[in-house]
Amino acid sequence: MGLGHSHDHSHDHGHGHSHGHGHHHGHSHAPADFGSAFAIGAGLNTGFVVVEALFGYLSGSMALIADAGHNLSDVLALLIAWGASVAAKKPATARFTYGLKSSTILAALANATLLVITIGAILFETMHRLVVPTEVEGWTMIWVAGIGIVINTVTALMFMRGRHSDINIRGAFLHMAADALVSVGVVVAGLFILLTGIVLIDPIVSLVIVGVIAWGTWGLLKDSVKMGLHAVPDNISESAVREYLAGLDGVEAVHDLHIWPMSTTETALTAHLVMPSGHPGDSFLHDVAHELEHNYLIGHMTLQVETHRDEHCADC
Repeated sequence: MGLGHSHDHSHDHGHGHSHGHGHHHGHSHAPADFGSAFAIGAGLNTGFVVVEALFGYLSGSMALIADAGHNLSDVLALLIAWGASVAAKKPATARFTYGLKSSTILAALANATLLVITIGAILFETMHRLVVPTEVEGWTMIWVAGIGIVINTVTALMFMRGRHSDINIRGAFLHMAADALVSVGVVVAGLFILLTGIVLIDPIVSLVIVGVIAWGTWGLLKDSVKMGLHAVPDNISESAVREYLAGLDGVEAVHDLHIWPMSTTETALTAHLVMPSGHPGDSFLHDVAHELEHNYLIGHMTLQVETHRDEHCADC
């Protein structure tokens, strides 16, 4: 995956009268840099949108114009995801204490929303075409969409390796893979129209394509909304983490456990540990941080150690 490690060994000890010491250990997984993939993908697709829209207009093929519209939404999606990945690298400030990491979550949401709008636009035009069939030039459809298959496949492959580690890279990959499929559909439609002369094939293929895009979009929308609501990431078991913390030497109880995504690639945890025998020392905290990072994929933890259960704690 090409995950880079940035070690942040800033230990801040907060002294509370009954809360003992708070300890923070950050260790973030920065995803591989996809800047060049975003740049090449956006450049290629922008050029293709112009060509496709022009030929769609000249040949009377709504499939090409709809596909150009879809490609345009992809360029926007790529730019949004790219902007978010750049913003996520910005250092923290006094106001944005996490930096702009969570802009990646907003980008994933924006991306899914764009796909929904795209589906609506293509559906609207397809329904119109089913009612009012229009003459189309099959050869133009085949040639232009053929170029589209190449461009979108090349772009999708650039994002292929990062699609499991970051929802935004997955979004870019989905957009491009869906586009390649759309272009294949347009080529097939063009061939059938040339062979049979039935122009209704154009909107029917369009409907199938919409179904394919909708399937991918639903997953992306669901995941990005869950992230926006600070749900525990799917690859982390809250009960397993709770069990691990509760089983540590000297820990009598665990409460106020929170696990949430700080960005599309980084997860944070805070918890209160009740340890009657007192604060266990820095090496204990360091070991727990290491364990959470490597076995539970949680890179930012803050633990508050308490010598007795806080009676006023609302969450206990």
